[in-house]
Amino acid sequence: MELNKIREMSDMELNAELLKMKKDLFNLRFQHVTGQLENPLKLREMKRDIARIKTIIREKELEAQAK
Repeated sequence: MELNKIREMSDMELNAELLKMKKDLFNLRFQHVTGQLENPLKLREMKRDIARIKTIIREKELEAQAK
């Protein structure tokens, strides 16, 4: 997911996307354990996308506190 696209999202959209990605990560982990995951790099990409979203959420929180 592109960083600019993430930054343009509202707080509610970010939280919804974060929940969706966490569910997807759970499913990827489940597939990995059962041997059904075709591309293990998807796990790394998903973790990084979750971290990006959490970082943007935190940045927005800090901006709101500074105002």
